[in-house]
Amino acid sequence: MGLLRIGVVGAGWVTQYHLPAWQRVEGAKVAAICDPDPASLALRADTFGIEGRYASLEAMLANERLDALDIATPRRFHAENVLTGCSHGLPMLCQKPLGVDLDQARDVVRKLNGAVPLMVHENWRFRPYYRTLRSWLDEGVLGDLVAARLDFHSSGMIIDPDGQRPALVRQPFFRREPRLLVMEVLIHHLDSLRFLLGEFDMHLARLARSNNDIIGEDSATLSLTRREDGLPLTVSGNLAVHGAPQAPSDQLYLWGSKGTIHLDGTVLRLSGPQPREVRFDPVESYQAAYDGAISHFVAALRSGGKFETDALDNLNTLVLVEAAYRISGFKPAGAI
Repeated sequence: MGLLRIGVVGAGWVTQYHLPAWQRVEGAKVAAICDPDPASLALRADTFGIEGRYASLEAMLANERLDALDIATPRRFHAENVLTGCSHGLPMLCQKPLGVDLDQARDVVRKLNGAVPLMVHENWRFRPYYRTLRSWLDEGVLGDLVAARLDFHSSGMIIDPDGQRPALVRQPFFRREPRLLVMEVLIHHLDSLRFLLGEFDMHLARLARSNNDIIGEDSATLSLTRREDGLPLTVSGNLAVHGAPQAPSDQLYLWGSKGTIHLDGTVLRLSGPQPREVRFDPVESYQAAYDGAISHFVAALRSGGKFETDALDNLNTLVLVEAAYRISGFKPAGAI
């Protein structure tokens, strides 16, 4: 397999991280990009020197010889984009989640039926501190796990002195998302926890909305147990916590018979008989997650190996996401 010619679908916010990652992959080149917004399209194409520029995926496919697609559109377009790519026989990397809900994602998987390689771009688990944490667990540094907790708290939904909600300034689309915190953010954490600890079942979920500038939930408390042994896991996400920073960070605690691991943002600590600590650069770690996911996609394509986050794996994460909404009974503002 020679040089891979990649077509990027979408030129929005997230592609500022996808495109640098592609530039770092040896043997691959973004040959074309498409987006219906001419300003966004021109900005990304000019910044990253992309020759092929199209207003639609169909036009790009009709005019370019491509070896794979990187789908980075809003999630409401993922199913349609993936099925279009499949009709052209192209391997695909699709931003998470595969569908707007579990049913749509399952329908996509059924229709593809394994016809083309498909990886879901779930990059959180590729952050360097989560890869290191996984290696520590493989070493057995904790002994027998006793319990786990993950907190993701911020004050971003609380009005600041300028009269703004910082979370909505950074991500304006949050305003109209009917499924907000769990589907857009905590999906990353649920996937990473599966990567670290195995499969879980959800038993309790409480979702809530703190303000009328959004229609979806901005707080969630989830209670799960590990399928193999009943290990308890609590996940707490809240974007309207007084005293929390505007920019949230992961706070993960793993308690074991031999020690405790605490991930404090980008600082990973092991407490116990043989303590250790590793610090990661926040900015570098963020981009490294995209680098890791995209390089894994290319490596698996070249080797014919299995994607770590293939479509079936993503369904397992979406099962937990769907359970949070079902169990909580949460309805977005305006829903009947």
